[in-house]
Amino acid sequence: MVFENKMITYGEPDDEEEEEEEEEEEEDMVDPLETIRAKCEETEHCVHYKERLETCEARVSGRSSTMEDCTEELFDFLHARDHCVAHKLFHKVK
Repeated sequence: MVFENKMITYGEPDDEEEEEEEEEEEEDMVDPLETIRAKCEETEHCVHYKERLETCEARVSGRSSTMEDCTEELFDFLHARDHCVAHKLFHKVK
């Protein structure tokens, strides 16, 4: 006589099946904000600020000791990108 070791779940899915379904759902979801940010970073205005930030980062990382940081360049870039995002995002909300 052979007995199989099966657990009765009374209609509830296995935990493994639930986890796989949740992972599949998470993979399909795309944050629209990230998509808009990526598009805005490619605009001429943002590219200019991104180049200034990258130049600053290269300059600062090339020095062994410096008091300089790239905070101003980072804020300028984020401001330009977020300004673009706001126009695109809230234009769709109207």
